[in-house]
Amino acid sequence: MTRKSHGPAFKKAAIKLAQCPLCRGRAVTEGVFHELPCGHCHASGFVAAATGEALALDELVTQLSMRLRAALRQIEQLKNPQASGPEATYQGSNRRGAGGTNYTGD
Repeated sequence: MTRKSHGPAFKKAAIKLAQCPLCRGRAVTEGVFHELPCGHCHASGFVAAATGEALALDELVTQLSMRLRAALRQIEQLKNPQASGPEATYQGSNRRGAGGTNYTGD
């Protein structure tokens, strides 16, 4: 199989993000009388972990969206736990009874 050598990537690569060192992930810095948006991280609270520099705004939106979707998927998985062990047999249909019904052995 040959690797792709030119053109855009087929999938967007996830960039590892870290907290902004100036605002410490809060997206705002302390002004004299009020809080100001952090200019280093474009008021997002995140910078590229490898370089410590802010991402371009279009790249930042994409990366934050990817992280949000991953977090929402993880929340949904935690809300719907899958049964394991002996109880898993009783949760779903094992299709072993008469006419393909559930058979529990009782």
